Amino acid sequence: MVKLAAKCILAGDPTVGKTALAQIFRSDGAHFQKNYTLTTGVDLVVKTVPVPDTGDSVELFILDSAGKELFSEMLDKLWESPNVLCLVYDVTNEQSFTNCSKWLEKARSQMPGATLPGVLVGNKTDLASRRVVESAQTRAWALGQGLECFETSVKEMENYKAPFHYLAKQFHHLYREKLEVFQALV
Repeated sequence: MVKLAAKCILAGDPTVGKTALAQIFRSDGAHFQKNYTLTTGVDLVVKTVPVPDTGDSVELFILDSAGKELFSEMLDKLWESPNVLCLVYDVTNEQSFTNCSKWLEKARSQMPGATLPGVLVGNKTDLASRRVVESAQTRAWALGQGLECFETSVKEMENYKAPFHYLAKQFHHLYREKLEVFQALV
């Protein structure tokens, strides 16, 4: 039984639901923040995720980053050497999806030449009548960027665990690959 630790960057524009997603994941659906509070800098959320069929687990250290451009300068040090990435956008806000490419570029610049497993998460699917970002569009973009695509409604507690479980599984897979390479050298 192996317990791994992974640094997870949670990135995206302000008000897309990054903090709510992290908090509801940590509390297993028990805590939904009804009032918006601007994240300044980075908040840390820690949660252990079991990896199916292995007995192993990954402790995710989720860095919930401020979405304001104003704070993005201080992120460079905090974002140093990430292991996985969770990009979040609001399905009712086209600009929040468009800006995901900026957040992805910033995250990948912290790990030049390395693989950074990641997910793209469309939040606020409960606001279906206000939706402007289509699933097919986001899936195509995510696929082109090597990201897995998820949609969630944190408010309705729908599919909020899946992105983090996927990231833990991907991180564990990379660990197993590196372990096999190392064992082949010995």
